[in-house]
Amino acid sequence: MDTTLQDPSHGSNHDDPMLGQVLDGRYRVEARIAVGGMATVYRAVDTRLDRVLAVKVMHPSLAGDESFVERFIREAKSAARLGHTNVVGVYDQGTDGQYVYLAMEYVSGCTLRDVLRNRGALQPRAALDVLEPVLAALGAAHRAGLVHRDVKPENVLIGEDGRVKVADFGLVRAVDTQTSATTDSVLGTVSYLAPEQIEDGTADPRADLYACGVMFHEMLTGTKPHTGGTPAQVLYRHLNEPIPAPSESVPGLAPELDALTARATARDPDLRPDDAVALLSETRAARAALTEEQLDAVPPAATSEGASLASEARTSVIPRPAEPAEDAVDRTTRLSAPPPEPAPRSRRGRSLWVLVTLGVLLVLLVGTGIWYINSGQFTKTPAVLDRPQAEAVRTLQDAGLGVEVEREYSERTDRGHVVSTDPSPGDRVRRNGTVTLSVSRGPQIVKVPDLSGTPLANARRKLKDAGLTPGTVKRKFDEEAARGSVVATDPKPGAERRPGAAVALTVSKGAPVRVPDVVGDDESEARDELREAGFEVRTASKRVFSEEDEGDVARQSPGEGRTAAKGQTVTLTLSKGQDMVEVPDVEGMDEDEAREELEDAGFEVKVRRLFVGDSVFNQSPDGGEESARGSTVTLWLR
Repeated sequence: MDTTLQDPSHGSNHDDPMLGQVLDGRYRVEARIAVGGMATVYRAVDTRLDRVLAVKVMHPSLAGDESFVERFIREAKSAARLGHTNVVGVYDQGTDGQYVYLAMEYVSGCTLRDVLRNRGALQPRAALDVLEPVLAALGAAHRAGLVHRDVKPENVLIGEDGRVKVADFGLVRAVDTQTSATTDSVLGTVSYLAPEQIEDGTADPRADLYACGVMFHEMLTGTKPHTGGTPAQVLYRHLNEPIPAPSESVPGLAPELDALTARATARDPDLRPDDAVALLSETRAARAALTEEQLDAVPPAATSEGASLASEARTSVIPRPAEPAEDAVDRTTRLSAPPPEPAPRSRRGRSLWVLVTLGVLLVLLVGTGIWYINSGQFTKTPAVLDRPQAEAVRTLQDAGLGVEVEREYSERTDRGHVVSTDPSPGDRVRRNGTVTLSVSRGPQIVKVPDLSGTPLANARRKLKDAGLTPGTVKRKFDEEAARGSVVATDPKPGAERRPGAAVALTVSKGAPVRVPDVVGDDESEARDELREAGFEVRTASKRVFSEEDEGDVARQSPGEGRTAAKGQTVTLTLSKGQDMVEVPDVEGMDEDEAREELEDAGFEVKVRRLFVGDSVFNQSPDGGEESARGSTVTLWLR
């Protein structure tokens, strides 16, 4: 979710079947707040406790997908497990018919993305005021053994009371869990992915720190550090280029801010702090080293309107007492009006009237200017989500706005209806400005290609080119298909699936051939026989003791009588001959003592009694002779 738990003005309630429903007989849905790729968020009332909360409802089309439901439930468990003041709280999770939902804390306010879109770069004090609670929330997750993996401005909420909260723990994983960047389709927005997430798909707490560093750079400069025409270009730059210092874009920023950004965004994760708790400590130390002037520095680009917006950014995050008001007209009059000359009583009266008139005019002019700068040249983006394209265009044009149309695939929005707008509904936009509509092409459907007879490597490449994911590989014997080529796919060719869906492959092991027995054969004879049967032959580097003559085959793998594929390799292990050892002389010993000594030397023992007695008077082989280890020594007792 990009706009989780926002003010109702950010969404549209047009023809939404959820409105007015009561989930599980408890949560009454009142208004839609935001729509995301996996779920829709509504403002609701807990009728049992009589409190306002947010309800996040998974799109019914995804409720049948176990992986989506697992992620949804994981979000509930992760957030509930943390219970941190800077984490959006989860109160309940359940299912009502086709609806899978979370009952969550309601945060009235906006996202950090809204702040950056409307205001651009923030003062360092405001940026730190956001970064510190974000790190506090992530620190709690890291110390609990969890990694967020999707830290970005869209998931940082700023309440009307100035509190900062982290949302959307749907991609969270345990620290020691191996994850893949292809498993969950898009693991976080590409602009905030750490190099190790891109390169090998792994993510530990330091990946969250990298995202925080990128976000901090964006707050200080108003732009992402790495951009590109395509996601692939952005990923390449994250892999191969360091994050630039914020002062390169905003000259005059304190070096401590550059150093903090560099620590968090080091491409080598070993050069970053261990977790968010450690980075929070370094952040507080950096703030303590800054002067008030450095903390309140206004970015050079933030002039006129931008300067006032940067000031608003500070007050929106942490409210501060208002400064004593002073009439701008009075100040202007005192600084510019010449001292009055002595005059008769009637002239002083006229002068006073003129000054009052000028003061009123100045107040009107100043007020009009302020209104125009802060409000008059802006309007709010109309809510047109889920509406047909023609209706949405007409609504925007009636509001005096220009329209650009882009198209994208969508699982949840009907073809030809609006998926999203930029700026978002309710956000400020200049009068006569342009709003970009993203219109649904409907769900993207990919057909499974026919891969019969295709070599495995080529089959995997074709699946990726088609937008699908190569799945598990099973192998079986096949009389017709060449060894290593695809015999079948699951789903079958022509089946329709969503992009990224996994396709299992069955690969031929070739025609089955019975393996001949070559144990005891000379090595060259064994090789010839196996090759005639259609096998490749390999000889093991180490030899073993065996009953076979030295140089003959002691054992083979696969063994005699097994079924293997034609062209498969059979490994031969050659004999070192028998392991010959000297037989101990045990004549004159009692039975137990003789047995122990012979068995310790590696021999089997057989006893024959001629008389009633327990003393060895003869043995075969005799003591001092050599015999194969494991052979039998016979003892005669009397």
